[in-house]
Amino acid sequence: MTTNMKLYHLPGCPYCAKAIAKIDELGIRPLIEFIEVPRAHEARIELSEITGGVVGVPTLVDGSTIIADDDDKIIAYLDKKFGEK
Repeated sequence: MTTNMKLYHLPGCPYCAKAIAKIDELGIRPLIEFIEVPRAHEARIELSEITGGVVGVPTLVDGSTIIADDDDKIIAYLDKKFGEK
């Protein structure tokens, strides 16, 4: 399965760590491009453009699906898409 998924994250962010732990648990790390965002919110221009102004992390982009600044929703989405059927 190929995807164009991206996870915008910041090292040391506990919410990002939760989302990444789920990615590792599901074994889908090779399917996701990890993009480290700048620490300063005002420097997160690419993320702001994608989300319509939201600059919080983690943010998952999967094609036209964007889950911005919500680790719990990202985890639920990944479980639904890649979890046991």
